[in-house]
Amino acid sequence: MLSALCRRLVVLAPGACLAFSALAATPSAGDIASQQARYIATYFPGRMTGSPAEMLSADYVRQQFSQMGYQSDIRTFHSRYIYTSQNNRKNWHNVTGSTVIAAHEGKAQQQIIVMAHLDTYAPHSDADTEKNLGGLTLQGIDDNAMGVGVMLELAERLKNVPTQYGIRFVATSGEEEGKLGAENFLQRMSAQEKKNTLLVINLDNLVVGDKLYFNSGKTTPTSVRKLTRDRALQIAHRHGVQATSNPGLNPNYPKGTGCCNDAEVFDNAGIPVLSVEATNWSLGHKDGFQQRAKSRAFPDGTSWHDVRLDNQQYIDKALPGRIEHRGRDVVKVMLPLVKELAKAGKI
Repeated sequence: MLSALCRRLVVLAPGACLAFSALAATPSAGDIASQQARYIATYFPGRMTGSPAEMLSADYVRQQFSQMGYQSDIRTFHSRYIYTSQNNRKNWHNVTGSTVIAAHEGKAQQQIIVMAHLDTYAPHSDADTEKNLGGLTLQGIDDNAMGVGVMLELAERLKNVPTQYGIRFVATSGEEEGKLGAENFLQRMSAQEKKNTLLVINLDNLVVGDKLYFNSGKTTPTSVRKLTRDRALQIAHRHGVQATSNPGLNPNYPKGTGCCNDAEVFDNAGIPVLSVEATNWSLGHKDGFQQRAKSRAFPDGTSWHDVRLDNQQYIDKALPGRIEHRGRDVVKVMLPLVKELAKAGKI
């Protein structure tokens, strides 16, 4: 597995395998996720929707899927978002995003979607630029290279596992401009595809937050919540992984539900979702937007979109070992969960 991974990485960077030399012949849970996340953050900073870095990173992810043996392609979409200049003038910015899709076929028509957004934040205003939010140097290791890394590890470990239900791995773009890629992906789904989608799992912001949260959608049926959110928490606790769900301190976000990422698009369409994130729903405005207690390292309790904070060098210093630790914890929970939900081996 390791040598195959190195062969894939060398396509874009001849020295990439050096980063993998420390891995064992059979990587432990989370090793692939953290290494992939670091690679994406290092070689493709500034993955703003429609940028050269975003297109290159999308092609890199497609290559990873293809080398694993998946059918994989890139779907482009056209959209736009509003940019506000210093004089408060608003202009539309047109963008062409790239969404990467890989298919793990199952025996039945039903499917599970595992999703993570590939793009990093693009400044929405002159004020954003002045505050070092987004732009060409944003690594986005937390938001959201690690989410993509976990998705790639799940794909790697499931590639030869027969499943009753299909699994679609989707790396979206345009999330930072208003979930544009997720909206486009949903619009392209036929009525039958939507009906056959049993669950959408969204991986986002897995590193900086105080603890892992597994949240369902507002429209996700109770029976599905038990099989997904509640089951994820059971697996986490069995492995000693600190995890919980939204305690429901804000009436706008009921107990056990999430908000405000690509999963919301599918939740609004009535498709069951499971949102996986690291934050702290008991702080700030109790909306999950404050990732951790405020500190000298994270003055606002967040790292979102900040070029100075959401990079691996800073996080390695402020939170030593966190990147590898979180990759390991998430994979330990998600791999057995996805196997259960897709009915691995039951064909």
